[in-house]
Amino acid sequence: MSAGTEVAVTVRGIAAGGSGVADLPDGRVVFVPRTAPGDRVNIRIEKSKPRWALGSLASVVQPGPERRDALCALYDSCGGCQLQHLPYEHQLAWKARFVQDALARIGGLAAMESPEVVPSPLQTGYRNRVTFTLRRLGGSRVVAGFHALGRPAHIVDVRRECVLPRPAIVDAWQALRSSWGEGARLLPEGGRLRLTLREEGGSVVLVVEGGGAAWSAQPLAEAVPSLAAIWHWPSGEDPTHNPRLVAGSAEAGSTAFAQVNPEAAALLVDHVVSLAGDAKHVVDAYCGGGRYARPLAARGSSVTGIELDPAACADARRGAPDGLLVLEGRVEDLLEDVLPADLLIVNPPRSGLDGEVVRIAAAQPPRRILYVSCDPATLARDVGALANVYEARAVRCFDLFPQTAHVETVLELRAREEA
Repeated sequence: MSAGTEVAVTVRGIAAGGSGVADLPDGRVVFVPRTAPGDRVNIRIEKSKPRWALGSLASVVQPGPERRDALCALYDSCGGCQLQHLPYEHQLAWKARFVQDALARIGGLAAMESPEVVPSPLQTGYRNRVTFTLRRLGGSRVVAGFHALGRPAHIVDVRRECVLPRPAIVDAWQALRSSWGEGARLLPEGGRLRLTLREEGGSVVLVVEGGGAAWSAQPLAEAVPSLAAIWHWPSGEDPTHNPRLVAGSAEAGSTAFAQVNPEAAALLVDHVVSLAGDAKHVVDAYCGGGRYARPLAARGSSVTGIELDPAACADARRGAPDGLLVLEGRVEDLLEDVLPADLLIVNPPRSGLDGEVVRIAAAQPPRRILYVSCDPATLARDVGALANVYEARAVRCFDLFPQTAHVETVLELRAREEA
């Protein structure tokens, strides 16, 4: 059953990436995006491996009980969302299962119960930051939007169809598209650019990645007056450097990382701060702009934050309460010098903890670790690596990314002599 073969299957579940899971007649498992449990579907084999295959949906013969119509007109071709075709309550249930399965299969926590998933206050219109890819195709033709489903080199042109951005982002995107001129001449030269729109405090800023450093943004700023600031990150620039302000005011908003769903993120922050309890000495690794460190310091904890991004460090230090010290650098380089601590908060990137961070946490164990994770697999891997020193306690998930397969998890670890 090679690539190109068409076959009928019945979907029996959802994999962690959001694809439906079914069994082929030859016994192999096949993953099919945009399918739901119980669906009877015709699929086309796109990739065939000895033990598994990847398929695409050709047609739905009989929809399963968990299927609904997608909210976005581009859902069948756009790769941005994975779970729009499931009712929201089913999205939450599957995300809980993703986390529970990863903790059991990878982390060895078979006894861990299925976690609660706190729903997002907004299921659509929640994103305050969206990144679009722009490609120049020749002949003054431009396509700008998101990577296509199954064809990441192809860009799906996006206008107002996406249901995830906040209204201010949608309006700014329309204004930008209608004003950048033929062949997007008001943007930097180059075949491919990344355009990030971010709404903060009622203002929208634009970050342009790509093109030469000599680009003048003033004509674009005049053409799109709704943009409060324009930042530019030229091609070939050192990735440790921040974008440069090329138009507008820096007061309009920082370029540092921030969660894209502030209402749901606030629920997560409240939970982490509550779990921190009365910890006296806290180390907040990967502290970003200080969303955990600042409230903990404000209520009396002595907090040391560690963050690599200079812009985020500046945000964390700006008007910081007494008791907060922010160190700029890599966690693996600085953590050993700031331990011991009562509590270690880690909120690493999707790749999880660096091996050196795991080693340090095991050698100088804080009484507790609060691990905030955006990837169940790397969370489970790191928890498993720390299993001899720490016991996993409470776990709770937060749905910061409705309509997608992503889920945020907070897991409490307690040093075994403290357990």
